[in-house]
Amino acid sequence: MTRKVLLAATILMTPWASEAQTTARLDLDWPAVAGKILERLALEPGARVLLVARPGMFDALIPHLRYAVAEAGGTDLGVIDVLATPLPTSLDQEALARSSRAARESYRRMFRDVDAAVMLPGASTNDAAYMAMQDLLHEGQGRTIHFHWLENGSVYPVPGQPLPPLNVVDATYQRALLETDYAALGRIQRRFERAMRGGSEVRVTTAAGTDLRFSIGDRPVNRQDGDASAARTDRGLILIDREIELPAGAIRVAPLEETVQGTIVFPSSQWSDRPVSGLTLTIENGVVVDVSAESGLDAALAEMDAAGTPGRRFREFALGFNPLLAVPDRRPWVPYYGYGAGVVRLSLGDNSELGGTVTGGYVRWNFFTDATVTVGEDVWVREGRLTPPAN
Repeated sequence: MTRKVLLAATILMTPWASEAQTTARLDLDWPAVAGKILERLALEPGARVLLVARPGMFDALIPHLRYAVAEAGGTDLGVIDVLATPLPTSLDQEALARSSRAARESYRRMFRDVDAAVMLPGASTNDAAYMAMQDLLHEGQGRTIHFHWLENGSVYPVPGQPLPPLNVVDATYQRALLETDYAALGRIQRRFERAMRGGSEVRVTTAAGTDLRFSIGDRPVNRQDGDASAARTDRGLILIDREIELPAGAIRVAPLEETVQGTIVFPSSQWSDRPVSGLTLTIENGVVVDVSAESGLDAALAEMDAAGTPGRRFREFALGFNPLLAVPDRRPWVPYYGYGAGVVRLSLGDNSELGGTVTGGYVRWNFFTDATVTVGEDVWVREGRLTPPAN
């Protein structure tokens, strides 16, 4: 299923998108980046590796990746190119959809021998090759690294603050990729999972009034700790256990729907592409039962109504653990999908990829940079700062 992902704040706002055309990008250390991706893949001898890329994006990385695959003893299957999207509306959309369906089926047959794929910036769930690889992951075959960088919309504003220059984003992401202590990241994520697994209730609060409680029961917990080895992904229980994000950092779970109770008070955000302030959702048993706002209520309701059932269902709790992706104190912004230490994501919509019961395709991510997270009696995050209890 192709998921429609919407966000609590506009990502590539017009001023930043315009700046992207004139701001110099960082000259990345391509050999080091390729080497780190292959290190995290931990290729088994002869493993067959495919790259999925959009021409014109990260072209300089591709030869280094292909060489790194060969140097690591893997088999380089080359590169599948994807088209720039969205395609012009003047084109016959029915013909395009028909062709995409046929291509997806053909790719699915072609990719059955693929052990690992790297989704490079610009490749997305709208692409037939991407969807075909996800089909195989659903069947428990293969694994992918999602290397989206900023081109796939991973940069989020803090309300009232400007987004950073592109070279700052590049530098932040490169440092997080190359310098993260992956062993330490894995340890703290496993500790947090054990805390939630112990039967303790998780509580998320903010100064604005959010107060949400839930339990995870035996739901799968996805740890994005950068381990993309076959030994790890073959133990996966859900789709995203086979989709490894680099940079790494978050832990994700779909709580038991009937346990999700309380209130979410949003920062200023965009709904139906319009500003909404003071939005408050009351949730009972995982269902949104009341919606209010200081302004823009009609925009929020329009988006939720258009989404149907998943628009009023709690989807996911995510918490970032990577200190190298933390929200900066000066000129704050939210790096890489909220994977930074202390960032909370409370999402609405389809949670089937996480092992939940909500379907329908709609997904909306909502970020909170000042939340407090308590598991039982232990405070793990205090006002946006990761403060894990002593061992």
